Amino acid sequence: MEKSDTNKRSDPRLAGLQVYRVGGAVRDALLGWSVVDNDWVVVGATPEAMRKRGFKPVGRDFPVFLHPETAEEYALARTERKSGHGYAGFDVHASPDVTLEEDLLRRDLTINAIAQSIEGELTDPFNGQGDIEQRVLRHISSAFSEDPLRVLRTARFLARYASLGFTIADETLALMRQVSHSGELEHLAAERVWVETEKALGEPSPDVYFTTLERCEALPIWFPELMGSVLPRGLAALDQTPRNSTLAVAHWRYAQLVSPLTAEQRDALATRLKLPNGVAQLARHTALTHTLLAAPLDGPNVLHWLERLDGWRKPEQVEAQLALVSVLAPEQVERLGSAWLAAREVRPQALMAEGYQGAALGEAIRVRRGQAVAVALE
Repeated sequence: MEKSDTNKRSDPRLAGLQVYRVGGAVRDALLGWSVVDNDWVVVGATPEAMRKRGFKPVGRDFPVFLHPETAEEYALARTERKSGHGYAGFDVHASPDVTLEEDLLRRDLTINAIAQSIEGELTDPFNGQGDIEQRVLRHISSAFSEDPLRVLRTARFLARYASLGFTIADETLALMRQVSHSGELEHLAAERVWVETEKALGEPSPDVYFTTLERCEALPIWFPELMGSVLPRGLAALDQTPRNSTLAVAHWRYAQLVSPLTAEQRDALATRLKLPNGVAQLARHTALTHTLLAAPLDGPNVLHWLERLDGWRKPEQVEAQLALVSVLAPEQVERLGSAWLAAREVRPQALMAEGYQGAALGEAIRVRRGQAVAVALE
């Protein structure tokens, strides 16, 4: 038993409560993975009882409380009933009468519906342990189809565990396909779609996320630009990302994934997903680098690349793309790095001292930078 469970048994705030660790923490512990975050469910309690024990309420949709010392989440056992479209279209019922099994029944996959008491005893009403042993992602009930986000979540879980030999049960994949055809996916908030996609891009097998969405026919709903021959090209580029960059691996992978798209397609996808500006910009810059490496590496092309990256005002953007070049075309990184350093040595103050000003100064700076780049590339 983990030390944290021993602490839970001696925690006076939990005395007399029916408390269970649930979800990913139990699943990953059974898989032998390290557990980072714990989620807890409390059976038989009321919001008032939790507040009296010092727990801090959070969340408006259902009663979740933060432990005042550990800040871990404790949710009251609840049930859900479909009442509208999309991820948020549910009426939530939290009551002391809701049993642990009823709370577990509302979850998505059997491997996520295992609970562990503070004493270490497992409650597994849907044989999640068996599915972990068989390496199968399987839905719990037909209610799976009521939450369209579960299609993306299941694809993301497969991206995480595919390397362990996991597959999606045939009946679950069929249900995912049914959700894709139902029109429910269109009601998801773009921000939720991006959150799941961003997480999937950070998993060990990010390509599996997109191929799974393709298999269950969800890909054309949110990612139509990736359909057809574009997808394998984008997936092949996923792992060609800088290893020591300060930028998130998931964001680099997205930029590489969409690098085969046209500018119009990339912008359309970014708009649909409501991408953060930084991610959309990284995708544009990465596409510029691909274009540069596919063309003759001469002065005009390199100068254009540096200008489009806004290198004079934001040199970190050039440095990021040089890190990408070191992966895509390592034989060119020294030349491009030298050209970049040479261009930066052109000082506007020196040209002003020569008498240039106004528009003439701007043009002179560009000419001198172009000359410096050309010499460095020789």
